Amino acid sequence: MKGVVPGILLVLLLAGCGKENLVIPNVPVNFSVQLTDPRMIRLSSPGGAVAFDNYGVAGIVIYRTTSGGYVAYDRCSTVNPEKRCAVELDDPSFTVTDKCSGAKYLLEDGSPAKAPAELSLKKYNTSVSGGNTLRVTN
Repeated sequence: MKGVVPGILLVLLLAGCGKENLVIPNVPVNFSVQLTDPRMIRLSSPGGAVAFDNYGVAGIVIYRTTSGGYVAYDRCSTVNPEKRCAVELDDPSFTVTDKCSGAKYLLEDGSPAKAPAELSLKKYNTSVSGGNTLRVTN
């Protein structure tokens, strides 16, 4: 019985020493843009994407889904997020690539498409108001 308590403590200690689960930090995002803005021309049809700096952790990427909706993700790669490496749009723009690690992500749902990525991109809320203004928030 004396050896049980130290054994349990050892197991708990070792279980807590695994690689920590790094996540993208929460930062306020409140971005609006007119869909008629020339920078948004790539969003006029499904499969188009645009990237912006200076929002979120490493910028945001907005994608027009195959169903015609909009999704937005933080550009911060989920591989070593403490480095804040911004993913870059691929051509065609169905995926983005983390140039630091080589990881790829699908823009339709943000899921990993190529190792070493294991976690999806951080997703933000999108809404269209007045039929013309796209808003990205968290």
